[in-house]
Amino acid sequence: MTPWIEKQRYIIDFTISSLLRRKVKNIGLLTLYTLIVFILASTMFFTHSIKKEAAIILQGSPEIVVQKIIAGRHDLFPISYIDSIKSIRGIANVETRLWGYYYDSLVGANYTLLSPPDNSGTTQLSGKTTTVETDPDDAEALAATKPLFEYDGALLEPGTLIIGNGVSRMRNISKGDYMPFMAADGQIMNLKVSGTLSSSSELVSSDLILITDEDFRKLFGIAPQFVTDAIVTVKNPNEVSMVAGKIKKRLLDSRPIIRDEILRTYDSIFNWRGGMMIVIFSAAVLAFVIFAWDKASGLSAGERREIGILKAVGWETSDVIQMKFWEGAMISLTAFFTGVILAYIHVFFAGSPVFEPALKGWSSLYPNFALTPFINAEQITTLFFLTVVPYTVATIVPTWRAATIDPDSAMRQTGE
Repeated sequence: MTPWIEKQRYIIDFTISSLLRRKVKNIGLLTLYTLIVFILASTMFFTHSIKKEAAIILQGSPEIVVQKIIAGRHDLFPISYIDSIKSIRGIANVETRLWGYYYDSLVGANYTLLSPPDNSGTTQLSGKTTTVETDPDDAEALAATKPLFEYDGALLEPGTLIIGNGVSRMRNISKGDYMPFMAADGQIMNLKVSGTLSSSSELVSSDLILITDEDFRKLFGIAPQFVTDAIVTVKNPNEVSMVAGKIKKRLLDSRPIIRDEILRTYDSIFNWRGGMMIVIFSAAVLAFVIFAWDKASGLSAGERREIGILKAVGWETSDVIQMKFWEGAMISLTAFFTGVILAYIHVFFAGSPVFEPALKGWSSLYPNFALTPFINAEQITTLFFLTVVPYTVATIVPTWRAATIDPDSAMRQTGE
C-alpha cells in the first residue's frame, strides 16, 4: 500500500470518529440534507419520466388535426371541408372525428367522449359511410393510422360504450353495467359498458369514453353534416408542416395542429408542474441554503479548537483540509445516494403519492399507472452539482481559514 493511500486511510478513520462524536448534530444534518435531495430527485424523476411516457404514447396520435375556428374559439367542422383537404398533394388519409366533454354532476368529474375513426379509411356518420382514399401500398401512412387507444377487442356498437380505467374506478362500474347520460333534448340515455380501455394508455385515457357516432350525435345534438375536427395523415413525414400550411391557406377559418405542437404542449405543462413543485417545497430548499451559508461563514468553537489541537500535534494545513473534505464528502454523498434511492422507490415503486395530485393534474379522475424509469446521466449530474458540490465547498473554505492561523490562537478562541 502506498504511503499516500495509507495516509488517507488514517485521515478517513479519524474523520469517522470525529463525526461519531457529534452524532446528534450530524444525524440532524444528514436528515435535512437527504430530505432536500429526495424532494429535488423525486420531482426531477417524475417530471422527466411522465414527459417521456406521454411522448411515447402520443407518437400514435394524428400527424395533423384540423379544427374550424370562429372568433378564436373551436367550432364544429363541416364535412364539406374534407374534399378540399383531400385535394392537397401529399395527403395520404383524411378522417373525420367526433369528440367532446361531458360533465358528470354525480361525481363532479369531466369525461372526454370520443367516437373513434375507422382504421380502414372510413368513418361512420349517422348510418352513412364517408370513404377517404388511401394508398394501400403506403405502409408508413397506414401505420400512422394505428389507434392511440386499445380496448381489448370489445365491440363498440350503438347503445354501448367503452370507458377508461379512471371512469371505471370513479363510477365503480365495469363491463356489463349501464351508465346514464343526459342528452341534449333532455332525454336520459342508458348506455351499456362493453369494455374498458387498456391500462397501457391510462396516462391519456383515464377519463376517456369511446362511443359510437350515432350515440354521440344524439347525446350532444350534432347534425350529420358536422363533426368536431378532421385528422390528416401525410405521406412524407418531413412534409407535415408544409401540408399544414397548405391547409391553412385553403381553409382560412381552420387551425391545423401538428403532432409536434401537441408534444411541446405536454412538455411545457409538465415542466411547469415540476417547477411548481420546486416552488412549493422552496421553504425546505431555503432552509438548506441558510444552513450551507452558516456552514461557510465559519466553524464552531469546538471545531476550531479541534483543528488547533491537530495543528499542535503535527498535522499540516493540507491534512486538516483533507480531513474536512472527507467529512463533507461522507455526509453529502451519504445524503445524496440515500435521497436518490428513496426518490427512485417513491416515484417508480410507490407511485409518487407525495407529488401525484399536483404533477398529474387531473381534478377528479387520476390516472393509475406505473411510470417506466427514465433516468440519464444528465439528471444525476445536475442533481449532484446542485446538492453535493455546494456543501462540500462550504465545508472546505472555513476549514482553510481556521487551519492557517496559529494553533495556540485557535485553541484559545473557544468563546467565539
